[in-house]
Amino acid sequence: MNEALEKIKRGTNEIISFEELKKKLASGKKLRIKLGIDPTTSDLHLGHTVIINKLKTFQDLGHQIVFLIGDFTARIGDPSGRSEMRPVMTDEQIKNNARTYADQIFKILNRDKTEIVYNSKWLSELGVKGLLNLAAKSTVAQMLVRDDFKKRYKEDSPLSIVEFLYPLLQAYDSVVLNADVELGGSDQKFNLLLGREIQRDYGIKDVQVVITMPLLEGTDGTKKMSKSYKNCIALNDSPEDMFGKIMSISDELMCRYHELLTQIDLNVVKNMHPKEAKSALAKELVERYYGKEEALKAEEEFDKIFSKKNIPNDIGEYRIKDEEIKLSDLLVKSGMVSSRNEARRIIEQGGVRIDSRKTVRDFVVKSGNTFVLQVGKRKFNRIIREEN
Repeated sequence: MNEALEKIKRGTNEIISFEELKKKLASGKKLRIKLGIDPTTSDLHLGHTVIINKLKTFQDLGHQIVFLIGDFTARIGDPSGRSEMRPVMTDEQIKNNARTYADQIFKILNRDKTEIVYNSKWLSELGVKGLLNLAAKSTVAQMLVRDDFKKRYKEDSPLSIVEFLYPLLQAYDSVVLNADVELGGSDQKFNLLLGREIQRDYGIKDVQVVITMPLLEGTDGTKKMSKSYKNCIALNDSPEDMFGKIMSISDELMCRYHELLTQIDLNVVKNMHPKEAKSALAKELVERYYGKEEALKAEEEFDKIFSKKNIPNDIGEYRIKDEEIKLSDLLVKSGMVSSRNEARRIIEQGGVRIDSRKTVRDFVVKSGNTFVLQVGKRKFNRIIREEN
């Protein structure tokens, strides 16, 4: 059991309580391990896998994994750590995102040993009476203990009653699922602990153990990994993009990434050269999600582009008929950037090359019939001028 506990403890922030977890494991019972994620974006990223990997640890130890897709709670949006209300999502967006989540988790978890549930199944049927009974089990004062709610209240920022309901609905999920353990990010601690209280209120004596995991920093090295911060490495990224993004992570974060995303001995990582540690991480993760062959190809492509500064073989094409076109317009039209302002900024910062030559001017392009346009280190397009 000690070995199992060490595997579970690795990389965790808190286990509440550790003694309760030891007791549950010692009982020999097949535990129900819950993780809930709202489908607010289409892609899962490495930040999500910090917790999903811990689910995999429990699964490998023989326990029942319950992966909850919060298709009902996504209509509210988890307010944890937010300074403002989340935008309302449409049912169609939620449905499409939920579908991709269900596919992506099986890149990590065993499909045959994972129970996928949607909380709309019971929350849609809760009704006004059930909702009032649930709401009566908490107070406004209790909710305002949360730092994010307290801050918004003091700053007179909008704070809806619906957002107060979110932690209660998440807690009620644990009642319905009879969770023995619930996992979540460190920003979820309040919600997870409330789950223990609500389980007691509904007559569950052996309440869930709470395990919180750190929030993984994104590729910028500062903010938590998030699609909204444009600093994430998505599970659906191509093998080449995933490899390249991992290699761009700062040296200082290597031990942390290895601790949270791999099982490699951290003493081994600390004795590696930073580039070697990054390469080992990139190869392991790309192989995990795409297989060994794709990992080797991604490594070769990275070495070709970044070490030898070559242009990759497989790049996109964009055809133009304009005799003359401003570089910023070409970047937008070819889809390499999202706006002219972004294009001008990247040009001025020296992030654009034409046939490997850097340019810092937004000039009118009059190049020959074909040329290679490059933005940053990883975006390439072969521009082909067609005759009118």
